[in-house]
Amino acid sequence: MSIYTKLLTFVTFLVFFTNASIQVPKIKLNDGNEMPAIALGTWLGMNSTFGRVPLKPDEVEQAVKWALDAGYRHIDTAWIYKVEDQVGRGLKGSEVKREDIFITTKLWNDHHARDAVVPALRESLKNLQLDYVDLYLIHWPCGQFLNGTYDTTDYLDTWRGMMEAKKLGLTKSIGLSNFNQGQIQRILDHGLEKPAALQVEINLNLQQPDLLAFCKSQNIVVQGYTPFGSLFYNKATPDAPLPRIDDASLVEIAN
Repeated sequence: MSIYTKLLTFVTFLVFFTNASIQVPKIKLNDGNEMPAIALGTWLGMNSTFGRVPLKPDEVEQAVKWALDAGYRHIDTAWIYKVEDQVGRGLKGSEVKREDIFITTKLWNDHHARDAVVPALRESLKNLQLDYVDLYLIHWPCGQFLNGTYDTTDYLDTWRGMMEAKKLGLTKSIGLSNFNQGQIQRILDHGLEKPAALQVEINLNLQQPDLLAFCKSQNIVVQGYTPFGSLFYNKATPDAPLPRIDDASLVEIAN
């Protein structure tokens, strides 16, 4: 499924509500900043053999422009998606003011060392043609270099680097992605700045109620990715369950 197809449903949805003069609601983060509740994700996904979907020239750039025209005010990306440059061009090609757009990007696993965080964010900012992002997330709790070897840097040190990036004004808010409750609690137990947001997979088939309840108790906003569940059609094993998109209950609800 191309990003054009993924975007079409949301564009139609938002155009309807934009024409009805209804704005996308915003959520207040625990640091006082506000985040639009609906975002355009720019990961192109994996193909049927779990390889990266080939990137087409200007594909994401055009999607960003369409999304902003339709009423989106939150764009989510990451260094590892390899589309930050296209996102940046899409932002530049829009008439929407920078201060009215919320940009999220993510720190990749090979930059977990404390002194590597700020340079990594500066690289993302250069790709995006921006002076700052609104939210910067640690993409995964475990570090791993591009050669496949693991980085044993404690994510507490990575988080300290995130705090330094925020202090420098390179990001307005900082948060986590794919962290579990115990890992978040450890950050809190060490008296470090509370994450403003946690991005994890949340959908009807993976609701994670305990994690949601914990984050609510700590005033940490949860961003749900893959809201429609897995779109993979190839089964890992012959007896594996159907892809979530074919779940009988979901199909019945949709119909």
